[in-house]
Amino acid sequence: MKSMKSILEKEINANEGILRLKPAWVARDFLPPGKRLGLPEDQYNLGERGGICERWIGSTTKADNKISVPNEGLSLLNIEGEVITLKEAVEIEPALIMGEEYSISHNGLGRLPKIFDYQERLPYHIHQMQKHAKLVGCNSKEEAYYFPEGVPTGKHPETFFGVHPFIVEKNKQELLLRPMIEWKDDSILQFARAFLQLPGDGFHVPAGTLHAPGTALTIELQEDSDVFAMMQADCGGKIISKDLLFKDVRNEDKEKYGEKIILDMIDWNICGDPYFYENRHTPPLEIYNTKEAEEHWIFYNTKKFNGKRLKVNANEKILSREKGVYNILVWKGKGKFGPHEIEAGNFDEDELLITYDAAVKEIEIVNTGGEELIIYKFFGPDINEDVPFLPPYKKF
Repeated sequence: MKSMKSILEKEINANEGILRLKPAWVARDFLPPGKRLGLPEDQYNLGERGGICERWIGSTTKADNKISVPNEGLSLLNIEGEVITLKEAVEIEPALIMGEEYSISHNGLGRLPKIFDYQERLPYHIHQMQKHAKLVGCNSKEEAYYFPEGVPTGKHPETFFGVHPFIVEKNKQELLLRPMIEWKDDSILQFARAFLQLPGDGFHVPAGTLHAPGTALTIELQEDSDVFAMMQADCGGKIISKDLLFKDVRNEDKEKYGEKIILDMIDWNICGDPYFYENRHTPPLEIYNTKEAEEHWIFYNTKKFNGKRLKVNANEKILSREKGVYNILVWKGKGKFGPHEIEAGNFDEDELLITYDAAVKEIEIVNTGGEELIIYKFFGPDINEDVPFLPPYKKF
């Protein structure tokens, strides 16, 4: 422990408070990968584990898969000759990484950024709210999506959200029971509404929201959790295991209530909202736009996490200052971020963690390439008190 502590302190001090991270690849066995994560073709298929469908970014969350692999989902610090997870680093040096005050009031970074990449639309599912997630020793999973530009959107670029409003208005929630009990097809989608996934656009999805994300490559920011209940049997022509319906349900609740217990885990007020789109659609919101660069909020409408998209124009540089610890993914272009060379698509140079002391000072970001430099910034809870919220939509 003392050795790891000294390694961390040395690395942070030597790199002006900025740590390089390695990608965390996550396999899923219920759907095939979309193969848009930049890996060589022969690295996606992992046999019994399924395929690489997700990349987790700056992650302190262990992937909860049927076949458990050491450190799957956990980001590793990119330090030659050392194997240290970001989770270990935060536990060993919370004040140095998160800041003294924040580390006292927050137990960890509290967020999980990821890229998910599936060939088929994901099954209709929910992520449990806190009152249900805590029953199985987990956290809730509120999340948000952003669909990056310049990437093929796949064959089903639309997401089913919620239910038709009449289901809640007329107390017909039990309509969803039959497809879950029979577990043979995708007919449960008849009760939901689909919304197109447009590049450069996004949605905010609170825990307890029914959803079936489409095939657009998606950058997601969420609470640090991997809880879910998959409610759709047939996905892309394959019947998935019904174990995924009850993955995060207590055995005693499954035995006593069966499939009906899932209905109790749904936030029906959100799912039955006739203005779901107006209240959950999150297009980018401009923070500033100058000749050198522009920055937008892309994850907002919650204080549990938030995120920004920074574009630095070719051959320009800016000074960036934030209010607390954050991590970045370099999406396009190349340049310098403080002392570090950065380059999109180069897995040794596209992911950084910016510790508190570095974040609150000015960091020079330079675009050294001939195209725009695009960087995504990811923040945990309560760092950006000025994060915008959508005004509640009211009928005229």
